[in-house]
Amino acid sequence: MHPVLFKFGALQIPSYGALAAAGVLVALLLAQRTARSAGVNPAHIWNVCVLALFSALVGSRILLAALNWRVLKAHPVWILGLATIHSPWLAGEGILIGAGAAFAYMRWQHMPPMATMDALAAPFTVGLALEQVGALLAGAGYGTDTSVRWAVVYTNPLAQRWSGTPLGIPLHPVQAYAALAYATLAILLLIWLPMRRQAGDLAGAALMGMGISVYITEFWRDPEGRGQLLQGALDGPQVGAIVLVLLGAWLLRERTAPPGRKGAIVHE
Repeated sequence: MHPVLFKFGALQIPSYGALAAAGVLVALLLAQRTARSAGVNPAHIWNVCVLALFSALVGSRILLAALNWRVLKAHPVWILGLATIHSPWLAGEGILIGAGAAFAYMRWQHMPPMATMDALAAPFTVGLALEQVGALLAGAGYGTDTSVRWAVVYTNPLAQRWSGTPLGIPLHPVQAYAALAYATLAILLLIWLPMRRQAGDLAGAALMGMGISVYITEFWRDPEGRGQLLQGALDGPQVGAIVLVLLGAWLLRERTAPPGRKGAIVHE
């Protein structure tokens, strides 16, 4: 595949970073539309997204640098390569940091949390879909060995250097499976948004859909560095996926509408 999307002289633009950035941009623009449908101020949604993204990027990289401080002291130039690192644990930590910053801003601005999460549900899954396309090109989060006709074979040494991807071996294009699942989920969420029964339903469905997608696609991902639980029955991301499904089910629970608003969408 193509771990480098563009090359300008000595400057290389990594596919993973470029597609992840494109996913963020598309999600930001789409969130301006979904905010109106969800009844949330688009300007506040923009601020939430930017704050969450900045906090996730900075927080996760600081944490990564702290965990590898001895190596970085010996090789300080390696700090420039942190942007190419793709790890499920690092991604999870970044999401938690970003979510914490977003909820703090929402409380400060008195934004309705359920409606805000509804507005962000579809844009977030679109961003994940593009991120997985970038991972496919870069070889990050690669799949297990396979003999299927649609297998991918990586030959670029940069894929191995940046992501540890095995070269010359047919692998499941699990990133494509995940991208397709997220894209399908995003389309369904966009269709459902104006018809949702109560605020929080879309966010709940998104969490459950993402959890199911992660749980299933993990069966085709290489287990290296993903953690093993219950004697290999589950890995770390699958445990996180179960948590997402449970959180989604909790958000989808029936909530009581305020007096005089029977049948209306509950915005808290």
